[in-house]
Amino acid sequence: MSTLYLLTAPPPAFEGTDAVQQDVVALRQAFGGKTLNLSPLKTSTRRFPKQLFGLHKIKELRALESQCDINHIFFPTPYPFPILRLLHNPVFYTVTGSLDARKKPGGRSQLKKLRRIVVSNDRDAGILESWGLTNYAIIPPGIDASALIPNKLSLDRELVLLVASAPWIAHQFDQKGIDLLLAAAAKLPFLRLILLWRGVLAEELAIRVQRLGIEKRVEIVNRKVNISDYLAKAHATVLLAKNGGIVKSFPHSLIESLVSGKPVILSNTIAMADYVSSYGCGVVIPDFNLDAFVSGIERLMTSYQGLSDSAARIGPTAFSLTTMIENHRRLYEM
Repeated sequence: MSTLYLLTAPPPAFEGTDAVQQDVVALRQAFGGKTLNLSPLKTSTRRFPKQLFGLHKIKELRALESQCDINHIFFPTPYPFPILRLLHNPVFYTVTGSLDARKKPGGRSQLKKLRRIVVSNDRDAGILESWGLTNYAIIPPGIDASALIPNKLSLDRELVLLVASAPWIAHQFDQKGIDLLLAAAAKLPFLRLILLWRGVLAEELAIRVQRLGIEKRVEIVNRKVNISDYLAKAHATVLLAKNGGIVKSFPHSLIESLVSGKPVILSNTIAMADYVSSYGCGVVIPDFNLDAFVSGIERLMTSYQGLSDSAARIGPTAFSLTTMIENHRRLYEM
């Protein structure tokens, strides 16, 4: 069964660094098919009305759909894109972000017509059900962990946190907690940050770091790298989000951290927080403010050995790419 994969985000500045596109590449390697990007933009530094996505590519979309059996679209939240009404083949819709029960989507009658709405976890599935959207499937995340090497780093006088989810637009310095992280580094002299950047807003980041006078404790890596090299230098990986819809529900950077035996710090707005709490492999931040984050850092340091041991027990099979692909195989046969 041939699939047309529909992307909705512009390509990243550094090829291969976008987690959703990594998922699509893995699925295409397994199943073949075609790919079309519905975004009218070439970069993620601007916004565009999502109701217009794909309308500029109607001819190309129809031509590609005629060569495939099903459509599979990826977007952070459920949204009834008008372009989907023009499709003839069944539509599978992967919700890549974390849902907020208070943000019930419009157009639910259209969303109910989708073959399946795919989420990665029980929290988001429960929210869909509360909205009356019962046509969902749960497929846990999977990554290629072959390049990840588990390693331990003793915690002494310095705490090193890795950040591998950078903003696409300026206001995400706040939304993705980068400003909180920098403020914490300014407040805590033992805290050092490694920021893996993606070729966007690097100058703005440097200005903010210099303004706080923390250049010696903030390493900015603005290029594509082997994340395993930087996980080896960090005690934990952190990802904060004021709104869980702006990051993956199970961010690849946090999965890679756990597979490497490193605990994580994340906001409770991210659905993966339930997994982290259940397995005791990190710290969940209940509120999006500096005091809550600093308190979370203190909990990480106090319980670091136990959290690291729990992370090390998880291993790569918990996030098997092979299992994720097989689950999609069964999905497409529905």
